[in-house]
Amino acid sequence: MRVALLRQLVDAAGSAASLFANLDDIHNVVPGISPQLVEALSDPTIIDRAKREMDFVESKGIKLICIGDDDYPYRLRECDDAPVVIYTLGNANLNAQHIVSVVGTRHATEYGKELCQHFITDLARLLPDTLVVSGLAYGIDVCAHKAALKASLPTIGVLAHGLDRIYPPTHRNVAKEMLSNGGLLTEFMSETNSLPQYFVQRNRIVAGMADATVVIESASKGGSLITASLAQGYARDCFAFPGRVNDQYSCGCNELISHNKAALITSAYDLVEAMNWSVPKSRKKSVEPELFPDLSPQEQRLIDLLRTNSDGLQINQIVIELNIPISNIMSQLFELEMKGLVKAIAGGRYRAMTM
Repeated sequence: MRVALLRQLVDAAGSAASLFANLDDIHNVVPGISPQLVEALSDPTIIDRAKREMDFVESKGIKLICIGDDDYPYRLRECDDAPVVIYTLGNANLNAQHIVSVVGTRHATEYGKELCQHFITDLARLLPDTLVVSGLAYGIDVCAHKAALKASLPTIGVLAHGLDRIYPPTHRNVAKEMLSNGGLLTEFMSETNSLPQYFVQRNRIVAGMADATVVIESASKGGSLITASLAQGYARDCFAFPGRVNDQYSCGCNELISHNKAALITSAYDLVEAMNWSVPKSRKKSVEPELFPDLSPQEQRLIDLLRTNSDGLQINQIVIELNIPISNIMSQLFELEMKGLVKAIAGGRYRAMTM
């Protein structure tokens, strides 16, 4: 039964309990319901399966949250195709003040992993109450979970199967660690296998329960682009980190940015600023300089030069001032942008970020 249809039935009946309690009078409770649906709801195997699932939930300490419950993620509830029931393990506040979904390719490069680590470390220093959401998949997903745990940020893994298993199995230890600071969430009952369509289906939860979705590395096709599209459809903010134009796993991000489907960011500070989230001044000042203390001598010279010009400098001015080939300047500017220390501004100028 489709999620949207099930939700319509529950809304019409007032609750799932009311729906099943009034099966004999279902046409009055849900006017216009089809005979096929009445037959499906009256199937005794449904009740038997539900009882077996409740036994599993209670034996494992799983929390079952219905869409009408107060602790159901209110952001997700706003989505038309939100699941009627979710299962959770852990201690995460699913209605945290700030929730950010971080997604990306399963084939993360060292650049992507480092970017993810720095972004979440930065985010933790700016807003330590942020909940990080991802899918516990290979690549950027698990990197985001690990980075959040390391930075003491709560993190939730949204699964494409029931809570009786972990996929991929190699992430079992990470999942176990997440239970003490975050947890796991799924809409699927136990004994549900990880089918390809379920990974796409779970992406709507990743997008729907967050204020913003951040894409860190993606090929021109992939699940993270689907998540970004879903976030847009839910009228949520979407952001992407740029990469070199010829890098396979930056193509998707660059396309999102060029097609105005995601805003370009180079640091967590950009995200927080774009979301207009309030950050204590003491935290603003302490974030970026601590993240990248090991600059090369040339990078330090470039930063020092830009800091003396609050209006920014054009590339030709930088070349003249530092007497460095333009190709080297371009490379350094790109690296410093990725580190969130330099920002491109109007008129082809660059300026140092101030905190």
